[in-house]
Amino acid sequence: MLLLGIWILLALIPCAGTTEELFEVSVWPNQALVEFGQSLTINCSTTCRDPGPSGIETFLKKTQLGKGPQWKEFLLEDVTENSILQCFFSCAGVQKDTMLHITMYQPPKQVILDLQPEWVAMDEAFTVKCHVPSVAPLQSLTLTLLQGDQELHRKDFLSLSVASQRAEVTVSVRAQRETDRCNFSCRAELDLSPQGGGLFHGSSATKELRIFEFSQSPQIGKSSLLEIGVAETMSCAVARVFPAQEAIFRMFLEDQELSASSSWKGDAAWASTTIRAMETGDQELTCLVSLGPVEQKVKKSVHVYSFPPPILEVEDAYPLAGTDVNVTCSGHVLTSPSPTLRLQGAPNLSAPGEPVWLLFTAREEDDGRNLSCEASLEVQGQRLLKTTEIQLHVLYKPRFEESGCPGNQIWVEGMDQMLACMPEGNPAPALVCIWNGMIIDLDVPQKATQNHTGTYCCTATNQLGSVSKDIAVIVQALHEGISSSTVFIIVIFTLGIAVITIALYLNYQPCKRNRRKRAPGRREQNEAEESQFTDLHAELCNSHHC
Repeated sequence: MLLLGIWILLALIPCAGTTEELFEVSVWPNQALVEFGQSLTINCSTTCRDPGPSGIETFLKKTQLGKGPQWKEFLLEDVTENSILQCFFSCAGVQKDTMLHITMYQPPKQVILDLQPEWVAMDEAFTVKCHVPSVAPLQSLTLTLLQGDQELHRKDFLSLSVASQRAEVTVSVRAQRETDRCNFSCRAELDLSPQGGGLFHGSSATKELRIFEFSQSPQIGKSSLLEIGVAETMSCAVARVFPAQEAIFRMFLEDQELSASSSWKGDAAWASTTIRAMETGDQELTCLVSLGPVEQKVKKSVHVYSFPPPILEVEDAYPLAGTDVNVTCSGHVLTSPSPTLRLQGAPNLSAPGEPVWLLFTAREEDDGRNLSCEASLEVQGQRLLKTTEIQLHVLYKPRFEESGCPGNQIWVEGMDQMLACMPEGNPAPALVCIWNGMIIDLDVPQKATQNHTGTYCCTATNQLGSVSKDIAVIVQALHEGISSSTVFIIVIFTLGIAVITIALYLNYQPCKRNRRKRAPGRREQNEAEESQFTDLHAELCNSHHC
């Protein structure tokens, strides 16, 4: 019996070893990639024909979906982290198991780029930072910072402790003008191909970097004095600013904002506006310039003063020659303090606030003379001057001077000739010359003949009277006996007379224009006198035997 028991025991031992070697346990899938929060179906199976107890071991929530003699299927729900699952089966008292590594992944759906700051001063450092709030596995992630299309920095997360890292990358860059308006972005790549998955991409929104330079304060270009009611230009400029075209100017007089127009060239920017102060006293000009995050302000105090031009009064601006002219120069009542006055021709300056007088007798030479009244005022240590002028027009009767109207004139036969006669007088006299009972045109040259020899009667008339003069004209024949030098002298003499006549005519044209500026009463009187000119001329000619 003892031998039989030992034999049976020895027979059973090899059988048990044979059963353990023959059955296997497997799990499907053999690699598991699960997106965060998703579910996974697991199938555990064995080759044992009559398996004993079996199942899976995991901390994940599981639900058995089905089973068969040699398999079991489970649903793993809400996978939020990496885990290891154990699938086991027992066969003939022997248990076997297999492991499944479950990898949870999160694609880079949100990629965030930060620029610190978005406006950067020239030559200062700025930070470009990229981070992905939710991404896994971190060791499969690569972050790339881009400046435009150029790669600025790349970072992977294979080294160091994964638990101690965050999905972010930071780089510091020094600002240069070339980087102004550069676009920065970040690209994230999650490569799961080693785990049997794919390649996931994510990109951040593009952000623009602004570079600026604003190291110098603005300057106000305006004197410290401002005259009340007078429009003056105020300018404000910045010598070195970048980008100059984006500088924003605001200008104020006290609390009143002024409308400004700005310009720029290179690294300089400026603005100008028109100021019209309506109150006297000390006021403040302000220029405020902003560029990006920077704002600079400059202020300037100005003194607003009142200084109207002085008052110049002439008793009669159109006096007759030989009559007295009374001139008064006085300061304006709105001028404060009272100015010092100077009247041209007056011997002395006035005391402040006192008028100045001048009395003189009008002469013909005073015609066209400018009378000047100058006011001087000291404001805030600066000497200011204002001047008022009036032109004097001295009136006198017509007359003939030998220099302007020679009594004897020689013409050369066959040459173009004009009667040389220009009277003096103010207003400029009207001139009429008669020969052989006909009025001749003094402005049109005529070819001289022996028939032009004779006496011409010229009459000059203005509103103050008339005067006549006889002019003897001799026409000399151009014959062989006359030397070439004599002819030359005659031609030069004739041309000289013509030039003098034209010059005198042009000189008296302003007087004709000035005559129109006289007072209405005198203008009407002149028109009445001119209407009688023809009859008066005929009478004068008869009395001189024209």
